Formats: sequence, structure tokens, C-alpha cells
Amino acid sequence: MPGNDPNDLAAYFQPGDPEPTGAQVINALHEAGVRTGLGAFNPPGTSPPLEGLAVPANFKLPEGYVRHHQVTDEGVPIEPILMFAPDFTLFDAQGRPIAMPANRVVPPALAPPGLPLRWVRVGTP
Repeated sequence: MPGNDPNDLAAYFQPGDPEPTGAQVINALHEAGVRTGLGAFNPPGTSPPLEGLAVPANFKLPEGYVRHHQVTDEGVPIEPILMFAPDFTLFDAQGRPIAMPANRVVPPALAPPGLPLRWVRVGTP
């Protein structure tokens, strides 16, 4: 039986109610102003995974590049993609800064030498 604790999720559901989805729970928490615990997360589907160049585990990354690890809404790991590190600036041969993509995902033209160019696509066969 649900108790009188307003922080207990069971207080909001009656026996026989359909089980709420993760999105419903998170949305209800947000509507109640709760932004900690599960409420710290966005509802599933609101932040789609980024697509980018695959980074093999044994590939040594030069300074300024990072592996970006992600998971699907179902918790399935996605192969890491290549991104620029925060606050990193890449320079061209003349020493001029190269504009970074807004999402910091490394395009094939700016991949480090020796990286196999294979794109990680999410949700496509």
C-alpha cells in the first residue's frame, strides 16, 4: 500500500493503473518542479544521439580530440564518436584558427591522420 510520503512515486498511482513510461514520470517530476534524481534527466527522445566518425578503442587520439560515449534511451551503448575537446582550437597551416562545428563533432575533413573514416549512424541498419 502506498504511504503518505509525497516523494514516493507509489503515492501517485492506484493499484491497476497502467505502469507509467519513463517519459511520463520525468515529465510529471518536471511539472512538480523536481530537477533532482530522475528529474535531472530529459525525457527519452528529447536529446537524440549524435552521429559522427567512429573511434576504434586502440586509436591513440591526438591532443584536442575526445571519444564521445553515448547510450540509447533503452540504455544500449553506442559506439564512441570523435569530437573536439571543449575549449580546443584547431589551427590551419598558416596558424589561423579553424571554426569548430557548433556540436563539436569532428567532420571527416578535420579527422586526425590515420583514423579510419567510418560514420556511426544511429537508428539506421
